[in-house]
Amino acid sequence: MDASDMVDWDLAVKIGSRIAGEGPSVGRQEAADAVAELREGAARSTGLVGEFTGLHAPPDTAPVLVVDRPGWISANVEAFSRISAPLLGRMEERRGPARGLTRAVGSRVTGAEVGGLLGFLGGKVLGQFDPFAEPHGRLLLVAPNIVNVERELEVDPSDFRLWVCLHEETHRVQFTAVPWMRDHLRGEVEALAAAVDLDPSELLSTVLERAGDLVRGTGDVSLVDLFAGPEQRAVIERVTGLMSLLEGHADVVMDEAGPEVIGSLKQIRRKFNRRRKGVGVLDRVLRRLLGLDQKMAQYRNGATFVTGVVDRVGYDGFNAVWADPAHLPSKDEIADPGAWVRRVHG
Repeated sequence: MDASDMVDWDLAVKIGSRIAGEGPSVGRQEAADAVAELREGAARSTGLVGEFTGLHAPPDTAPVLVVDRPGWISANVEAFSRISAPLLGRMEERRGPARGLTRAVGSRVTGAEVGGLLGFLGGKVLGQFDPFAEPHGRLLLVAPNIVNVERELEVDPSDFRLWVCLHEETHRVQFTAVPWMRDHLRGEVEALAAAVDLDPSELLSTVLERAGDLVRGTGDVSLVDLFAGPEQRAVIERVTGLMSLLEGHADVVMDEAGPEVIGSLKQIRRKFNRRRKGVGVLDRVLRRLLGLDQKMAQYRNGATFVTGVVDRVGYDGFNAVWADPAHLPSKDEIADPGAWVRRVHG
């Protein structure tokens, strides 16, 4: 057996799909119309994103897939199994290979944990670009979640669907128009895995303790923070800068490239920002524990960085960020666009 057997991936899909559920009640024709409109919106967004950003992805790369919740979970289990292999291998080297019943039970427990995580996220994610799917990545649009949110916000469905497509298509363009981006992010993930030094026996107790702190309001830490030593934190700092750039850039594009084609964009943005704050104690605890609050900060801080750079050097000057990995902003530069401009543009 190899390290991939440490997680029961099939069980993760089953549990995740059960927790996520099917989503809102949608008639057959309504579902077909939503899928068709999302595909059209993604195709339309390609030109809008290219015209606004100056980034042009090669044709016929990174397919767009409109999926349901179980489809999104299956795709992410596949991605998890692929990118976690180095980390699982290191964990097995540390604790020694488990055999027989011990390995079987352990893999099911871990599979259930992964399934629970994906089940929570599977009911919330609207879209995602998976940069590591071969050969060039793939864009996933989660139709039931998009329909659910547009109903919840009471916004124009066609406008909302195109707005979501603009954001997600921007990610697809970022990874397919910038030739080094995919390998660069893969290298950072591998560096993080190589630096991990986990003691699996302490994992569950530590998570439960910190989750309790969050419920009581006495803690504010994510799972990433729990197991990050100095080497991991250095990688996390770099990845935080990169992800803030990518998410903030996509948010700027969806808002600034959209007004001419999305009449209700301002209303959508106002209502969507309120929704991003989360509702209910459990939802807030899970968001903080999983680091989703940090992701929300990435949208805000990254968008501020992009607009701050554009204000100083224009969009052509901003696009220097895609020229070389050395031009990527650090986490500190995300908070100080002028520092990035001085470093890159002198």
